[in-house]
Amino acid sequence: MKRDALALDAALAQLEAAQLRRARTTVERCSTGGGRALTVAGGRELIDFSSNDYLGLARHPALAEAMSACAGRRGAGSGAAHLITGHGTEHARLEEELAAFTGRERALLFSTGYMANLAVMDALTGRGERVLLDRLSHASLIDGARLSGAALKRYGHGDAESAARLLAADPRHTALIATDGVFSMDGDLAPLPALARLAGTQHAWLVVDDAHGLGVVGDTGGGVLEHFGLGCEQVPVLVGTLGKAFGSFGAFVAGAADLIEFLIQKARTYMFTTALPQPVAAATRAALALAQAERWRRERLRSLTGRFRAACAAAGVPLSASTTPIQPVVLGSPAAALAAQRELGEAGLWVVAIRPPTVPAGGARLRVTLSAAHTEAQIDRLVEQLSRVCARARCGTAEA
Repeated sequence: MKRDALALDAALAQLEAAQLRRARTTVERCSTGGGRALTVAGGRELIDFSSNDYLGLARHPALAEAMSACAGRRGAGSGAAHLITGHGTEHARLEEELAAFTGRERALLFSTGYMANLAVMDALTGRGERVLLDRLSHASLIDGARLSGAALKRYGHGDAESAARLLAADPRHTALIATDGVFSMDGDLAPLPALARLAGTQHAWLVVDDAHGLGVVGDTGGGVLEHFGLGCEQVPVLVGTLGKAFGSFGAFVAGAADLIEFLIQKARTYMFTTALPQPVAAATRAALALAQAERWRRERLRSLTGRFRAACAAAGVPLSASTTPIQPVVLGSPAAALAAQRELGEAGLWVVAIRPPTVPAGGARLRVTLSAAHTEAQIDRLVEQLSRVCARARCGTAEA
């Protein structure tokens, strides 16, 4: 035990020396009005530019009211897995509404997006088969592929031709291609039309995790599939999360009725875990209704994203080509990213430094995320501070 403790101490010291050790920040309270303010331990108030609450629904009173009312009727917890006694009326209604929202026959709730991706990857592939993943796919897709026992092959980021070459090397054993819809650290979109054609040629499953696209991308918030005009035939497996644009918690898989029935029977992360509490499902139903009825939230988010990008261009803050609310400012080294986070924090802005292994080596960055709840003044204030940070850090240069 002593030897193990020493090994842990050495490993932690290595992380510290490389400036890769993580630390949590306790949020004491959040504003319920506009502006995305939060108060962290010590009483500092900061403007939050790191949340995935893209539509500003996480603090909407309708969600809190739905959750409270449901808890009063049905209690705080579900008490068991869905297949025992944990599947309630709110779950059933939410699944029906998610299926309608995504234009699919059925939807299946999971407790987290991680569990949803593990379920899909493990249930639909296995030993003796191959899985192709985008090199920057979310960790849950990677772990799901490993859990399945299939051979994992990773193609170049956003590169359908690279995927085609991997597929051509062994088409008979390639069972599944998977990708994020919107990539969470870069904000770019997967080349879904090309991937759909590729999967179709070999009758392989195409799995799209559109956690950061649903509710945000597309005229009605239908995500990257709506953006590209793709349906269930081209993308048979759609994974979505409920804790980002919908401001709640949990996840779902949507697809054909037989796919969902198969997952109910075979998905271990569905069968062997406690169901999402019904009050959370009730809050999500309220959020889903708001996201569809209040189109202005998406329009405002796009307007603020355009304002941010235009102001950054004028101020010399280098950005990627992302048109989504995810706007990374790449600084290169963990030290530079952490220093930038501290500087912005001192100016009253909460923008978290993202470091390896979340992003590739040399790609440490500030991950700016925008929300419909931000104000124009807050956007302008952030750009002003980012221009100072980038001037000192020499953003976009080899030295950064």
